[in-house]
Amino acid sequence: MTRKVSNFSDLIQRVTASCLLHPLATAASGKEDENSPYDSEENRNEEYEEEENEEYKEEEEYEEERAVGPLKALKVKQMEGLMEEVFETVSSMKRAYVRLQEAHSPWDPERMRAADVAVVAELRKLAVLRERFRRSGGGEGKRKGRRRGGGVASVREVVAPYEAVVEELKKEVKVKDLEVKNLREKLDSAVALSSNGSGEKKPGRSLSKRKLGIQAIAAVPTPELFEAAMVQVREASKSFTSLLLSLMHNAHWDITAAVRSIEAATASTEKYHSTSTTSIVSAHHAKYALESYISRKIFQGFDHETFYMDGSLSSLLNPDQFRRDCFTQYRDMKSMDPTELLGILPTCHFGKFCSKKYLAIVHPKMEESLFGNLEQHSQVQAGNHPRSEFYNEFLGMAKTVWLLHLLAFSLNPAPSQFEASRGAEFHQQYMDSVVKFSGGRVSAGQVVGFPVSPGFKLGNGSVIKARVYLIART
Repeated sequence: MTRKVSNFSDLIQRVTASCLLHPLATAASGKEDENSPYDSEENRNEEYEEEENEEYKEEEEYEEERAVGPLKALKVKQMEGLMEEVFETVSSMKRAYVRLQEAHSPWDPERMRAADVAVVAELRKLAVLRERFRRSGGGEGKRKGRRRGGGVASVREVVAPYEAVVEELKKEVKVKDLEVKNLREKLDSAVALSSNGSGEKKPGRSLSKRKLGIQAIAAVPTPELFEAAMVQVREASKSFTSLLLSLMHNAHWDITAAVRSIEAATASTEKYHSTSTTSIVSAHHAKYALESYISRKIFQGFDHETFYMDGSLSSLLNPDQFRRDCFTQYRDMKSMDPTELLGILPTCHFGKFCSKKYLAIVHPKMEESLFGNLEQHSQVQAGNHPRSEFYNEFLGMAKTVWLLHLLAFSLNPAPSQFEASRGAEFHQQYMDSVVKFSGGRVSAGQVVGFPVSPGFKLGNGSVIKARVYLIART
């Protein structure tokens, strides 16, 4: 028994030593972690919860897509409709602007006002569409803000050219207002002058001027209005001639040789030829020869409705409408500054007329000798109009002739132009001498040396005398 106990004690010691040398707790605990029913159940619960959450998220996304889809489609449809309205408005604006441009040439104030109203109306429509676009953009995100800003920028880019046109029209209105004021001042001074009279003028002439001042604001074309326009042509022609002659003197021209050249050019177109090698014009009368040259150039083609700048036959195909159009253009242009007009419409019919006549009157060699270069000549040839004092003076003269031409084709019947021929007998009924004789009467034996400006026979039987330079019969 004692041996069994001893053996049993030895056995316990050996087991105890073995447990101390080889602990089983870690291995057992590892196996428990791998095979524990509690741990595996927790893992399965976690996996199930994750799967359930994913399914829930998918269902939420699906529900959101189902809810947002119709709203998104509606918004896209609204934006498409808005853009269609924008494109239609821009197209309408372009058409209105084209009509505005067409109303400038030929000049039609009624069409111009209507087109201007249409352009402004389309601009207002665009402003309304812009506000609608801003309100419909609505998002708080930066991306939406950028989109909205880009849309507004694009609309502004479209509107910018038309806003510039509106500004130009406003400037033109201001110019017209100033011209109206200047015209009223001139009219008041002309009426005052005609009422005071002049001791050197005949009573009949003073009465005629008073009538002309009244007729200047008439609503229909009249022969008296044509007479007043012819007076303005002569005054403008004298002013331009004086400026050109002074420039010739400053450039040390041989005025006598220039006059002989003008006389030779005049004689080549007349039946009468002078055999004298000396000038028939005295030194202090050179201005009349120069004015004759200018008048002949600028009145060339006056009998045609466009000065033969094109082959138009409107005055023959629809004469009544053409007369109305001419008088409308006359009334619109009368109060305008030609420089401002050509700054806006350099290639209108009046602009082409000015270019053609300037190149005909001022030869390149003449311009180079007067100004030292051909800058103005080059600009006119390119279709532009210089802003020089000399060209502005020329434009003033060209405008008076253009207005006279418009009036001529406004009247029914139209005035008939005539010109005294070189060497013709002097007829007081149809001619007026530019050189005044003692006693106020032309001495016997005087003939036409050369014509200075043309005359006209009017439909009411009155005559605008041709101005001539007289010489003694040889």
